[in-house]
Amino acid sequence: MKVSPDVVRYEFIGTEAKIARSCQSSYVGVCGKVIDETKNTFTLLDKEKKRVIIKNSAVFHFKFPDGTVVEIDGGLLVGRPEDRLKKTIRRLW
Repeated sequence: MKVSPDVVRYEFIGTEAKIARSCQSSYVGVCGKVIDETKNTFTLLDKEKKRVIIKNSAVFHFKFPDGTVVEIDGGLLVGRPEDRLKKTIRRLW
């Protein structure tokens, strides 16, 4: 997978996610499969337990099916999944 700023447009349901940093200390280290996504939250299935994570308060590591791991600030992911397709991200490089 080629990593580009367009990665925020991908479908995250079904990918493995891990919380790398968060202002909520109980979120850090939580990992699991993304099973649902709303405008402001991800729902992760963590060892048969559903955890609702607020997007804006966390930095995520997503592992895609091809093995690529990408770190994304949750603030970039805030919004309905269908509206993220319309969003443009300014390239930093």
